[in-house]
Amino acid sequence: MSANIRKIIVQVDEVRVEMGQAVNPPVRKALAMAVIDNPFAGRYEENLDALVAIGEELGGLLGRRCVQALGIEPGQAHSYGKAAIVGEAGELEHAAAILHPKLGAPLREAVEKGAALVPSSKKRGGLGTAIDVPLGHKDAAYVRSHFDAMEARVADAPRANEIVVAVVVTDSGRPLPRIGGLQAHEIKGQDGLR
Repeated sequence: MSANIRKIIVQVDEVRVEMGQAVNPPVRKALAMAVIDNPFAGRYEENLDALVAIGEELGGLLGRRCVQALGIEPGQAHSYGKAAIVGEAGELEHAAAILHPKLGAPLREAVEKGAALVPSSKKRGGLGTAIDVPLGHKDAAYVRSHFDAMEARVADAPRANEIVVAVVVTDSGRPLPRIGGLQAHEIKGQDGLR
């Protein structure tokens, strides 16, 4: 089953100044969201394979949209994250089915590599519900400069029978990071941690 997509929203957040200090180059985050029908809204279903397949489809689609919005090559992506908001006729397990089993592999392909776990969040909500998409470096989870988040929200979604699926990709870490730890230029990218 492929996703029945009502709308796709893509936006870029670009920070140029932080606490009066120039951020050069600017820190950019791209958010791509798909508002989709929930095929299991209003009923319990033991087998959620259809949502797993939809997650796989959306991982690549939304990841590519983020990379395109940033205007970068896939290998230039730094961080990623994913999230989903299920409408009131759905359940959290519907979001889990989309986000966890198969969304990550095509997202990693869209950003080239991605040895680290893709941070995620999920919740149930109504129209205009916001969710923070957690972020971490795509190749090394211990890079503190890339611990961040981006808020995702669609004014007219999710309706009761919908799910909002969000992916964020960045081209850098936080503005002006200075709390130490593993630096991006020190990444080995083999175990997903360092």
